[in-house]
Amino acid sequence: MLKMILTAVDLLNGASVWLVLSFMLAGLMHHFISPERLQHMLGNRNFSSIIKATLSGMVLPICSCGVIPLGLGLFYSGAYLGPTLAFMTATPILNPAALLLTYGFLGPQIASIYFITGLFASLIIGVIGNALAGSELYAPGMQEPVELVKLEAEGEFSLLEKIQAGLVWGFQDMGAAVSKYVCFGLLLVGIILTVMPPSFIQQYLGQPGFISLVGIAALGAVMYVCAVGHIPFIAVLVASGAAPGLAITFLMTGAATNIPELLSIYNMIGKRAVVIYFSVMTGISFMAGYLTNLLLMPDFVPFFNLDQTQGTVNIANKLILVAPEPLQYICSVMIITLAGYAVWPNIRRCLPGEAGI
Repeated sequence: MLKMILTAVDLLNGASVWLVLSFMLAGLMHHFISPERLQHMLGNRNFSSIIKATLSGMVLPICSCGVIPLGLGLFYSGAYLGPTLAFMTATPILNPAALLLTYGFLGPQIASIYFITGLFASLIIGVIGNALAGSELYAPGMQEPVELVKLEAEGEFSLLEKIQAGLVWGFQDMGAAVSKYVCFGLLLVGIILTVMPPSFIQQYLGQPGFISLVGIAALGAVMYVCAVGHIPFIAVLVASGAAPGLAITFLMTGAATNIPELLSIYNMIGKRAVVIYFSVMTGISFMAGYLTNLLLMPDFVPFFNLDQTQGTVNIANKLILVAPEPLQYICSVMIITLAGYAVWPNIRRCLPGEAGI
């Protein structure tokens, strides 16, 4: 049990700084981007909105967990479900650091397939999200006339008051709600990794005859892996003999889906949204892996160029925030505190003497 908790804490340390920064950005975005402007850009079923959301996600070097509050912040600020899911797909897969590391460690062939698949997945998931969404097409209250929303948002507030209001919304509302799902989700991932450690995964990923692409897609979809940290691990597997298609499938699902993200989408947007997101991402990742094997096998030669790899790693490191360990622990405590704040009312009702209040 202790090992499971320590694994979960280690995962939280890797994501907590990104989460705190994302809560801040989501809150400021919620209060500084006018609802009518965001609704004009992303609050519709137009394909152009999905393209804009995808391109926005591509420029942010945000980790897999950090994209959760930003995506949900977009949704609760007026974006439709399709652009929201497109943004949450593109950010961890197509951000500059991930693409550079994929090119440096896995070579131009896999990197090109990864980029094309990530771009296609972001666009198609946005189209399907808008097409199949029901009541979760937009956040509650976003169907109000833009003029009323604008009147409320553009009251007589100073810059400092807007910043304060944004941070309160980002942490107290969005942050608390997301943190409880992140903490619970990372605890589940800690259990999975304790029962099925990386050595086990490496063994069977390196022997594609023992596990199918479907299994790899499902595994990557529920595990939590850093948006860039798992790329060297996959490169080692490919160099050891794993099929290139397995690498593509795991890169896709591992970066774009994880238990904390799925729990957050399920509870804060809806069941249909998480079914769309999970099934489309898993299906596209599986097909991409299958087609990659058809294209590259059996003559595939693992990419290894020390000079090229080192050069791209140096560039990618400039785009990746590496927080000092004390800051990671401080941010982790903040996330756990926010999670406790969110669940405290439920705990309090279960305490002796409180049930009748």
